[in-house]
Amino acid sequence: MVTQTAPMPYKTDSMSNTRIIVTHYGGPDALQVVEEECPEPKAGEVRVRVLAAGVSLPDIMAREGVHPETPPVPFTPGWDLVGVVDRLGDGVTGVELGQRVAALPIHGAYAEFVCLPQQELVPVPSGLDPAEAVSLILNYITAYQMLHRSAKVRPGQRILIHGAAGGVGSALLQLGRVAGLEMYGTCSSRGASAVSDLGGIPIDYQHQDFVKEIHRLTGEGVDAVFDPIGGAHMWHSRQALRPGGRVVAYGNTTSLRGEGLVSGRPGRRNRLHGIPIFAVYIAGGWLLPGRKRVVPYSIQWLKRLRPAQFRQDLIVLFDLLHQQKIKPLVAQRFPLAEARQAQEVLGKGGVVGKIVLVCNGASLESGAA
Repeated sequence: MVTQTAPMPYKTDSMSNTRIIVTHYGGPDALQVVEEECPEPKAGEVRVRVLAAGVSLPDIMAREGVHPETPPVPFTPGWDLVGVVDRLGDGVTGVELGQRVAALPIHGAYAEFVCLPQQELVPVPSGLDPAEAVSLILNYITAYQMLHRSAKVRPGQRILIHGAAGGVGSALLQLGRVAGLEMYGTCSSRGASAVSDLGGIPIDYQHQDFVKEIHRLTGEGVDAVFDPIGGAHMWHSRQALRPGGRVVAYGNTTSLRGEGLVSGRPGRRNRLHGIPIFAVYIAGGWLLPGRKRVVPYSIQWLKRLRPAQFRQDLIVLFDLLHQQKIKPLVAQRFPLAEARQAQEVLGKGGVVGKIVLVCNGASLESGAA
């Protein structure tokens, strides 16, 4: 029997499990804290004691019912997690109790304990801050694969990053600097210093026309644009390209714009919102002159189609973090039971970096392991 409980920072009783559920499609009030019996791993599964779970726009879109990956309610949100192997199901080998692991379950990470198939787990090097490590799983994999597998960037090329101060945007800046790119990033005035610090040239989207600014700064345009906004914005992004360039389109945050995050939205009926117009822009990129392509990117589909690439790329990123060549920006850490507040902060916009939920004794202090 699941019952609602009062918020608490983390639990020490391993026989129970605190979990966040979405009770209905809507605003932050749809998130509830529940307490239940600890789940038991089935054959081939591993129970993970979660240390950190990322808070991302896809979580909010799923809560609103507008993301293609939205499960039926009630469900537990959370795309990405870092934790410790707590119990092994029958037939599991090659995984040790106490081992640190990462996973991208797409939903279910907002919990103290999660049971996952063994093949979903990627080992995490010891000594990494769980909040920094969890930032790599969704944001940095997305950035790394878009740069190197979708845009196929080369040193010296120019890129434009929309939302450059955000979770994926700051990851693109850090990885772009490692790759030797010339980088421009749209952001608000409050995010400009963060973009500059990460090696990008900030463009204030609220007061500047980014297409005109890019052509003023570069002449013919950039080699690649990374666009999470979708809709007609992709076409403006295409105008910032040089001939032969690519817009890498990911996400569709226009489904959250304008209406705000409120209860009473239509929910899952709109989960494919924007996909038809997306297809038109992709086709137009191939048919119109100028060889300016619109290329879609989806982390979940690439992971499903090429799971070995996901594992390989995440291991590369953990190594870059271990070598201190990248440093994820953790915007804020919340206790697990404050997931509603965490999503409210992210939903208001202007967040620099990644918001992370921590539990099971993982520290709320920045930089603590």
